[in-house]
Amino acid sequence: MFTTAELFGRFHSSKASLAKTQSQLSAAAPQELEPLFGSCLPAGLLSQADEGINSRERIYSVRLTFWTFLWQVLNPGSSTRSAVRKVMAWFALLGRPKVSKDDSPYCQARSRLDRNTLERALHASAQAAEQRAGHQWRFHGKEVLVGDGTTSSAPDTDASQHAYPQSSRQLPGCGFPLIKWVALFSLSSGALLELALGNKHKAELALFRKLWHRLKAGMIFLADRGFCDFVTIAALQRRQVDSVLRLNSRRPHDFRRGKRLGPYDRLVSWQKPQNQARTATKTLWRGLPDQITLRLICFPVSIPGFRTQTLILVTTCVDPVTYPAVELAELYLRRWRVELFLRDIKTTLQLDVLSCKNPQMLYRELLMHLIAYNLIRCLMVEAASIHDVDLERISFKGSVDTLRHYSLVIAQARSRRQRVQLINDMLAALAGDPLPDRPYRIEPRSLKRRHKDFPSLIKPRAELRAKLLGRKKCKNQGP
Repeated sequence: MFTTAELFGRFHSSKASLAKTQSQLSAAAPQELEPLFGSCLPAGLLSQADEGINSRERIYSVRLTFWTFLWQVLNPGSSTRSAVRKVMAWFALLGRPKVSKDDSPYCQARSRLDRNTLERALHASAQAAEQRAGHQWRFHGKEVLVGDGTTSSAPDTDASQHAYPQSSRQLPGCGFPLIKWVALFSLSSGALLELALGNKHKAELALFRKLWHRLKAGMIFLADRGFCDFVTIAALQRRQVDSVLRLNSRRPHDFRRGKRLGPYDRLVSWQKPQNQARTATKTLWRGLPDQITLRLICFPVSIPGFRTQTLILVTTCVDPVTYPAVELAELYLRRWRVELFLRDIKTTLQLDVLSCKNPQMLYRELLMHLIAYNLIRCLMVEAASIHDVDLERISFKGSVDTLRHYSLVIAQARSRRQRVQLINDMLAALAGDPLPDRPYRIEPRSLKRRHKDFPSLIKPRAELRAKLLGRKKCKNQGP
């Protein structure tokens, strides 16, 4: 179990004067998130560079820009103007020089954030969440990593369209760039560990192979049937990584063949396909074995409202004594957690639709959302660990809302005792309001509130705007 100081770093002495408190607050302001999450990032990560693009002394330093950007992400819907107003308010409170109300300097500062710095922050935040989770949940002592893919859309600009083309089903000028990304999550802490980006032309399996380096010997990879192919299973098995996957619907199966291990539990062999997989390189293909031994498990699903009545799993955990079929089935049902992780990122943090206008800034915006997600997971894991609460019962949305209200008050605490007490109160608030236990909850996949009846855009907006402008001119000219 970790103490508050271990999670949030050192605080100043309880005997510090108000002047000293204001001085330390001035050093961090307007970054009230830094006292809470600074210890989750490497020391010196956000310091000014000795030379290069971020070496000049500016109002929007690397630290100020990073923490302001993070605040903007944790307050979905906040504009760059809102972020600038926040900086202006803090500077006015602390008696610092006035900040320009123009948001251009802040936008330029965001574009100067080094991509490697953000990637290091993402990995460090994931590691912090993992360390705090410890061994709270593992499958037979093994760490389980769950993978899945999804998409996000971006504003319709020429640069973004070139890097991330829109769907071919959308008319030119009527669609939005589509960013495809595949992520690896920890099933114990929920932290996002690794990420691979691509466009619509990149297959999920090809993107996933960029993440293989994160899967170490002794781990278990858990995923849906989209990741069930010979190349993935065989290559991970060579790395001594076990797989638990749902059987791809295109692959035939017959439970009358193979060695019987139990009811609807068979040991089978898969032969290497004759033709090289399109998503595999020649070197990878030549290194795969000609045959692999796998285990097929079929189990019924009796959950009300669940669309699938039976599930067929394929796994490299072939020992029926060490890995009973029932436990593997229960493990696969936990795969649904990744859908909730993605919902937290895309819906709660609003990563479904990005706002930046070029590919470079889109990448930075996406990384900042994922860093924010991992830092919130750190908060949730710490609250669950201290108060002995099931991590799955702590609300992500509730954690974001609680942090939003407590962070500003914690940053202005006048003593160490008061600050620690406020942090403890915040963690207690997270753990004291668990999500209701509603197993097998059934909800119709329907919307009650109707959308306004506007027609869909079938021509570029500029073309329609010119057409409407022409009609208005004709009316003003008269007969």
